[in-house]
Amino acid sequence: MKWQIIVVGKPSLPWARQGMEDYAGRLRHKASVEIVHLREGPPAQVAQKALEASEGAWRIVLDERGKQMSSVALAQWIEKQEMSGRKRVCLLIGGADGHPPEVRAAANELWSLSAMTLQHELALVVLMEQIYRACSINRGEPYHRV
Repeated sequence: MKWQIIVVGKPSLPWARQGMEDYAGRLRHKASVEIVHLREGPPAQVAQKALEASEGAWRIVLDERGKQMSSVALAQWIEKQEMSGRKRVCLLIGGADGHPPEVRAAANELWSLSAMTLQHELALVVLMEQIYRACSINRGEPYHRV
């Protein structure tokens, strides 16, 4: 299964860029993950670009109002998707203003990384770490400790 993370803006904070690069490197051996950075701009224009970039994929929009799950539940979700033959999953991270209603309406699923609002650079690092953790759980590797 191919993962595509569509995020508004590129990480400008050094620690966020480093975290993103670290988990991208770790994931290279576990999953196919592509990060697509969309340029910030008018919300309608950014929404259109996000929807075009995720066309034909299973869309998961990250939003504080979405469903929360544990790391183990995420690992089980991934396993189920892979077993069902799902080819491509797009995770959409909004910019400073979040996602407009049309993006949330086009989602197959809404997920939340936290009940708190996360800055989009932090959300990207957290999401990548959780994908790495879930892949490690599914491979029986010791990264995840209970």
